[in-house]
Amino acid sequence: MTEDPTRVAPEFPLRVLVVEDLDNERAALMRLLRERGFEAAGADSGEKALDEAAANPPDLVLLDLDLGSGMRGDEVLVRLKQKVPAAEAIMLTATGTKEDIFKAGRGGAFAYLEKPPGAALWQMLRLAAQHIRLRQQSRALELGVGPEAIVGTSAALRHALGEADKAAPTSLTVLLTGENGTGKDLIARYLHARSRRADRAFVKLNCAAIPRELVESELFGHEKGAFTGAQQAKKGKFELADGGSLFLDEIADLSQESQAKVLHAVERGEIERVGGTRTQVVDVRLIAATNKELLEEVREGRFREDLYHRLNVIPIHVPALRDRTEDIALLAEHFLARVAAEEGLSRKELTPAALDLLRAYAWPGNVRELRNVMERAAVLVDAPQVDAHDLELWLEREPAEAAAADGTADGGLREELERREAEAIRRELEAVRWNVTQAAARLGLDRTNLHRKMRKYGIRRHDEEAT
Repeated sequence: MTEDPTRVAPEFPLRVLVVEDLDNERAALMRLLRERGFEAAGADSGEKALDEAAANPPDLVLLDLDLGSGMRGDEVLVRLKQKVPAAEAIMLTATGTKEDIFKAGRGGAFAYLEKPPGAALWQMLRLAAQHIRLRQQSRALELGVGPEAIVGTSAALRHALGEADKAAPTSLTVLLTGENGTGKDLIARYLHARSRRADRAFVKLNCAAIPRELVESELFGHEKGAFTGAQQAKKGKFELADGGSLFLDEIADLSQESQAKVLHAVERGEIERVGGTRTQVVDVRLIAATNKELLEEVREGRFREDLYHRLNVIPIHVPALRDRTEDIALLAEHFLARVAAEEGLSRKELTPAALDLLRAYAWPGNVRELRNVMERAAVLVDAPQVDAHDLELWLEREPAEAAAADGTADGGLREELERREAEAIRRELEAVRWNVTQAAARLGLDRTNLHRKMRKYGIRRHDEEAT
């Protein structure tokens, strides 16, 4: 096979499954794919290809039509599309006919190439990779996580998105931490939209919003007559998310009994409906979120330690708005423009004084509070410009008053911001047992900057303070 000198560089390494019964051809294709930036796996029969696709869903499949004994390639294609609908397939054959080409197209093949495909294979792979990325981007926009939705350039936000980008292509469990209103839901959707499950369901359940006696029905479903009011059978969130992603928000609010059942579902990939006797196998990528310190919940006996460790495979901390003050102006202008476009209102601009006020405010409600204030301004401010005096009455006074009560200089917003920053730094240091490197990563800072802030606020371990 003639090697095309142009490397393929996907946004994240697309996974290609090579289905070829000849060992030397399969090995050569896999080697060349890896040299061009793809991940590659192989199978020497249709049966093994289906097993591999079920265990590790591919983005692309190079599928030989003539597989010797067992299933033919066109049969494999039909069954593979049932297991992994989002996968694209390129059929390869040395002896194909017009009928074979027709079957491949009807079965959903992206392309059909004669052996040896040479440079045509790499051209077709490049087109298929572009097609997959466009489909993923389209799906991301449908989910509201396109480039315009997650707004900001701060180091703290870039760190969180960088961690999400690394986690997205995997099926590993992600634990999102952060205060209410920081956008954990948006990061969860971001993870799903950039995963290999993007064409499948994204299902969400807010564990704090469901009465405890109904949580297990919502999670696992129920059979008809399982309890009073169960007039018919119902699928739960795990079933609905099969093949896709399940986002469990406020997971710390689950009861101990529900926590045990979630642990079983995550570890075994098995669920049982309330009132049912049949075990069902599900393939779900779990994303959990909480605004609580789960380690503290574990120490207090309110959260299972085994579930905590099962959830905390890839932890991502979503920063508070006060920790990304450089994003406030971008977010405020984004929300003003979005409301104007959606509601047919005239565009408004923020004055420098208004922006100074927004940057100085502590934002206890985080991005959600900022969005609400901007929506209010878009509707209620009559002038083409929104000034500081238009916003002052809509900002909560409690943070400034609390700072004054604590004796900070004049109870000002800037002092309150610094007080909260110091609290956040100490909280993160304590959470990682004073490992400065880990705390810096969680806060989106470099070690030098974190050390400087610790000196500024006089933050030291208790045993150091006592010496």
